[in-house]
Amino acid sequence: MGARGVFITLEGADGCGKSTQAALLETRLAALGREVVRLREPGGTAISEKVRALLLDPANEEMSPECELLLYEASRAQLTRQVIEPALARGAVVLCDRYYDSTYAYQAGGRGLDETLVRQSNVLGSCGRVPDRTLVLDLDPATAFARATSGGADRMEAEGLAFQERVRAAYLRLANEEPTRVRVVDASGAEGEVTARLLGSLEDLVPGAER
Repeated sequence: MGARGVFITLEGADGCGKSTQAALLETRLAALGREVVRLREPGGTAISEKVRALLLDPANEEMSPECELLLYEASRAQLTRQVIEPALARGAVVLCDRYYDSTYAYQAGGRGLDETLVRQSNVLGSCGRVPDRTLVLDLDPATAFARATSGGADRMEAEGLAFQERVRAAYLRLANEEPTRVRVVDASGAEGEVTARLLGSLEDLVPGAER
């Protein structure tokens, strides 16, 4: 198809349905004849998965916000250099469940770290790689939180509903700041309905996605 690589990220508060939608989008985009590389953040490489285990382990409750920030950036840098950049170079569609906007929403919005510091750290951790499109799945925070914690809570989910509300507010601020890149998508309703909304937000980047 002579297609260029496309970098798509899925964002949203815990329990919004990102992982489910990432799998559905992978199937739909692959049906167009594109190579689709589906990833999760933190994770996606042997090194990054080890960092993920540290970050989400409830036993690490003493972890400082600054340590948390740096671990996320370290995991991201490895994923970007090892997997994302090579995939984009060969023309693949990279579909990543979270990227640096999560760090802005959780560490600046949720934790209250200085926004300038977090944004500068994101440039380093992403190696300057900016997603072509970021889709924020937006769902009522109470509904999403109940969903996310129904089977127990990891270290981030254990921060509670008020934390998740701050995260959502940060995502909405991002969408206002960067409306071309960041699109807010209603995550309520049936899975297929949400998938259709997401595909509609990708038609300009991946022709045929909406069909």
